Parts: sequence; structure tokens; C-alpha cells
Amino acid sequence: MITIGITGTLGAGKGTIVDYLVRRHGFTHHSVRAFITEEIQRRGMPVNRDSMTAVGNDLRARHTPSYIVEQLYSRAQASGVDCIIESVRTPGEVAALRGKPNFYLLAVDADPRIRYERVVLRGSETDHIDYDTFVANEQREMDNADPNKQNLSHCIAQADFRFDNSGTIGQLEEQVEQCLHTLAGKGGDSAACRTAHPRPSWDEYFMELANAASKRATCDRGRSGCVVVKDKQLLVTGYVGSPAGLPHCDEVGHLFRQHIDADGHISTHCVRTVHAEQNAICQAARRGIALDGATLYCRMTPCRTCAMLIINCGIRRVVCERKYHAGAESEELFRQAGIQLEFFHDEVQQYDNQ
Repeated sequence: MITIGITGTLGAGKGTIVDYLVRRHGFTHHSVRAFITEEIQRRGMPVNRDSMTAVGNDLRARHTPSYIVEQLYSRAQASGVDCIIESVRTPGEVAALRGKPNFYLLAVDADPRIRYERVVLRGSETDHIDYDTFVANEQREMDNADPNKQNLSHCIAQADFRFDNSGTIGQLEEQVEQCLHTLAGKGGDSAACRTAHPRPSWDEYFMELANAASKRATCDRGRSGCVVVKDKQLLVTGYVGSPAGLPHCDEVGHLFRQHIDADGHISTHCVRTVHAEQNAICQAARRGIALDGATLYCRMTPCRTCAMLIINCGIRRVVCERKYHAGAESEELFRQAGIQLEFFHDEVQQYDNQ
């Protein structure tokens, strides 16, 4: 078995890597954040970034700089399978884990503005902050001479593999696969290493094509793509973009409209662009391609308008990478229409697609 430690900047995508390794390669997950949260709650303190930092530093000072990860490593060893220790943040933790057999440290980073949008939309107890506070929190954790305290810059510098997560989830997952493939070449004693680059299922294959289509998207509010398939043959593709011949968001900026749902929640959408699903269906109509009985692959639950078009054009199955936080209405429409709706996993995408 191997032990992977994950470090990185705030909101860079550590949890996304964890989710992929657990779902795709059967790793067990052990979180420094969750361990400290348990202690915060036991002490009756508020769960926020200040408490996380203070309690984590206190545990390390009262025991050893590696106390938390040592506890998590003991739990991981009991499982007997490949494991992940998430949120390695101090030089002492890295040094302790380096002494363990088959340990590798991964680091992930991304553009700070992208990371800030992610943490706000994630909406956990520690994420209700403005951008200046976000930057200040990170700078406080980037460098420290005390081995008991956070020093992200040191941890990132010590990583065996570094990933950039400024793009799509699919691109990040591809980097993780390349990492496992490299470890396999080094003789990594791990089921994940031995199965790096396994032959994908048909659903995984077509979802990767949908993610590839998303790279053509022209609105940074949601660079999504989709493909429509029948009998394992690709029929049409689509991605988010303005109507043909009209200016794109990437060129002139967004055109926002606010929407209030039945529960009174306000969301802001960019209405300059056409959704990926709509563009794919339009392409099929222009080319005279019938979509009856086809399957549509997309990043997350289609919006209500896309759902209605999907129903009317005869598509019978929709496969999404993740759930959309405002997708309940579409899910109900699909249920009523008898359309099979599936998700790669149940993680909820918190931000708007457009």
C-alpha cells in the first residue's frame, strides 16, 4: 500500500483530488481538517479559520509537530489499503511522513481569484470571508519558522508531484492519473499504481469527451461541454458559447440577470451564452440527426430549459459528473418524463453553470 499526503493553497482543489482517488482508485481518506474540527467542537469553540489555526497549532505544540498526521497515519494503517492524508501544512508533518514507507506528497495550486470563488461557493464554516481576508489568511499560513505552525510554501516545495488546478476537473484528474502512472513506473507498491491508466468504461470515456468539448467554451462562469451518444457512437457535441456571430463573454464580459426560485433564493446567471446541451441539440437539428433513445453526457444537472429540450428531442438517458445545487426541478422533470438520470458521484456543484 502507499500513503499519499496532499498539501496546497487554500481552495486549490485538495478535496477534488481526494474525491477522485477515493472514487476511482479505492483510497481511504483521512483529513487533518476533520480531525481538528472534532477537537474544536469538543472544546466548544466556533468552527472558523481562526479556530482551525489556533487548535491545530495548540495540538502540535502540546504534543509534537507531527502529532495530527501521526494519529491519522495510525488510523490509515489499520485499513490496510492505499490511503490519503489531506491538508499536510507543516514542515514537521512532512518530515514525519517522509519516514513512512511508500509515502508521496502531492501539492496543488491555482489562480488566487479562482480559488477564492471556489471557497466562497463551497460555503463551509470557515469560508464566509471577503477576498482580502482570504488573501490575509493564506499569507499567514504560507511561511513560519516554527515547525509546529503552518508553512504551506515549505510543504509545497517538498512535494513529489505538483498540480495546477486553474482549468477543469477533468484536467486535474488527468494530472492525477499521470502521477499514478509515474509511481507505477517507479515500482510503487499500490493497487492504484498497478491500475493507473486502466481502460475506461464507456460512461467514463464519453464523459472525458464532454470535458474535452468544454475547453472550447467561451464563458468563464461555467466552461461546460456535453456530448450526445447512441449505440456507443458520438452523434453531436456542444459547449457554452454565444449564438453564432455574436460577441463572447471572454471578449466583452458577462450579461447578468437575476433569478428568484420558488424558495426565494436569488441566483445570478450570465444570459449572453447558450448552454452546452442547447448547442448540441441545435447542432443535431441543423444536421438532421435524430436523438431518439440517445444518451447525453454533461458536467452537472441540466437547467430547467435544457431539461425540457432534452425531453422533447427524445434523449432517454442523462449522465452528469456532479449534481447542480439548483437542479432539483430538472431532476423532477426527468423523473416525470421517465428519463434515466445518473451521476458519477453525489458531490453538489455550488456555483451557477452560466
